[in-house]
Amino acid sequence: MNLDITREPARIDAPVTDRRDAEIFFTTGESALGTVLVARSPRGICAILIGSQAGALTADVAEQFPASTLMRNDHRLEDDLEKIIRFITAPERGLDLGLDIHGTPFQRRVWDALCAIPCGRTVTYAALARRIGEPGSVRAVANACAANAIALAIPCHRVVRSDGTLSGYRWGEERKRAMLTREARSR
Repeated sequence: MNLDITREPARIDAPVTDRRDAEIFFTTGESALGTVLVARSPRGICAILIGSQAGALTADVAEQFPASTLMRNDHRLEDDLEKIIRFITAPERGLDLGLDIHGTPFQRRVWDALCAIPCGRTVTYAALARRIGEPGSVRAVANACAANAIALAIPCHRVVRSDGTLSGYRWGEERKRAMLTREARSR
């Protein structure tokens, strides 16, 4: 399954998978937003994490997939990491990655709606809740955004408060601001 995060809407239609007994390969690299960790299961990219320290990101992915065997493999994930870093630098090029998405049906509905937000645009949590037919679920929508472990490919950074200001972002508000600025320039 491919999600092409460009100006065209994308859909999350990968099957729901569980987190047991898979081999997960990962690598880390440096980007304009900080350290990026990309992890791949046999089905596709299962995590894109952004932070300041590779060790903390590795611990995060290990916590997300406790029954899986994690193996660092820089060579195997070199192309994936390169695509992600290129997207951070030039978001107008899009991000084309096969994904292995783990989440509840509600989270997946939210993430699907997120993928329909064009690069360079934002939406409020309330508007996102309305888009999925759950106008009273603004807090649940925010929680689904916070649970997203596939940064950038599922663009939770494109969601803002009702007054247009930035709110929490799993990877840090400054990273959210930086990515939104880069995307706005690419429009």
